[in-house]
Amino acid sequence: MSDPDAKSSSPARPVRDLLRSCDRAVLATLQRDGSDAPTGWPYASLVMMAVDQDASPILLISTLADHTRNLLADPRASLLVDGTAGLDEPLTGARATVMGRLEKTDDPRHRARFLARHPSAEMYAGFGDFSVWRMAVERAHIVAGFGRIHWVDGAAVLGDAPAALAEHGADVVGHMNQDHADAVALYAKVLLGLNGEGWILTGVDAEGADLRCGGRTARLPFDKPVHDAETARVELVRLVKRARARTSDGA
Repeated sequence: MSDPDAKSSSPARPVRDLLRSCDRAVLATLQRDGSDAPTGWPYASLVMMAVDQDASPILLISTLADHTRNLLADPRASLLVDGTAGLDEPLTGARATVMGRLEKTDDPRHRARFLARHPSAEMYAGFGDFSVWRMAVERAHIVAGFGRIHWVDGAAVLGDAPAALAEHGADVVGHMNQDHADAVALYAKVLLGLNGEGWILTGVDAEGADLRCGGRTARLPFDKPVHDAETARVELVRLVKRARARTSDGA
């Protein structure tokens, strides 16, 4: 059995937290033979990103794009996830390069995870040139501030992905957004200190829940891991009780 405390203190944890909190990344691929650019050079581009239950990156990309054509020739890629936005000194913030192989996936859960994270992608997700890709993470490099620099094995980066939660996580998200929008608003405003109206849940996993409001995203961490819809419900109820208690105390 894994040790939760060891996982939380590992340099792998901030990599996983970045993957789960960022909704975009810089994708680096190797320029393919026969393209207009020099062969073998790194090619970097901006992509929108979601993650699987275990934090494996998920992309929705078009075969018309150079990066997709590069991946079809060589699936090796890196994703730079950047948590330094808004910092006066960006180099004090966390960022990670995640390396692995990107492959197409037809798993409907992966498509659903991406579209829940990026609802506006619905307008083009059905186009014939678009497909969902999932990265098999092999290695990561985390810079969490000055002197906090580590290489991390890919297996350590990935978190637990309980099958029962993967199967019913979308039901939890739908139920919270439809029947408990007030609770979601409290998570954002009271527990996370965020302003704005219209926050929604976009995903839930063993370690927390993802929120979105327009172009902004946020991460609501759980105090302890969950493993199915019922334990997720219990944790979400406990968190909204905490938020209400803070509101009534004037905190």
